[in-house]
Amino acid sequence: MSLSAKEARAYHATPGESTRSQPNPANGASRSSTANPRPGRVRPAWVALGANLGDPRTTLLRALRWLGALPHTRLEAASRIHRTAAFDPDPAAAPQPDYLNAVARLSTALDPTELMRALLVLERAAGRVRTRRNGPRTLDLDLLLMGAGGALCLDRPSPQDVSPPAFHAHSAPDLILPHPRLHQRRFVLAPLVELDPDLIHPRLGQSLQHLLAAL
Repeated sequence: MSLSAKEARAYHATPGESTRSQPNPANGASRSSTANPRPGRVRPAWVALGANLGDPRTTLLRALRWLGALPHTRLEAASRIHRTAAFDPDPAAAPQPDYLNAVARLSTALDPTELMRALLVLERAAGRVRTRRNGPRTLDLDLLLMGAGGALCLDRPSPQDVSPPAFHAHSAPDLILPHPRLHQRRFVLAPLVELDPDLIHPRLGQSLQHLLAAL
């Protein structure tokens, strides 16, 4: 599903142009970064976007603008919008509408935990209410990869966690990088490969194109 010329201009506009008509929750995200401006280490980050409630297309376009307006962050590129059938393993659950999915590439001086917290702020601003796993949602934002070539690896603290020396390993309380189910999700891999086809999964050592073809 391709973006119209008008929609493409909307998410490639500067934050001032894209948010003038409505309050932008990105202005309140990661307040510590805003209060303490820093040149910081700017790194790429890849964020998956999904929605299947309300007007998903409008929600995704608005979320792209919000991402580009986060502190110390720039929206570099975004995939086309893809349509995906909803998956819910609960046989008793009511059928869900299809999802619209996309992936955005950011450059940001936020650290991974700051960025993840900012994504949660944006989800709540879009009306996200977490009721059950795999339930329908107004907006879902997942941090997929971060660092040059997506090579940054983060693990939840655990005495058993021992990362190979080649990994850039750090600890964060509720964040794992790359996203632990990235390689299992066609609706994430397809727009991600479209956007950056040469990326390699930093833990599996396989190209994302290969992982997508294997699904």
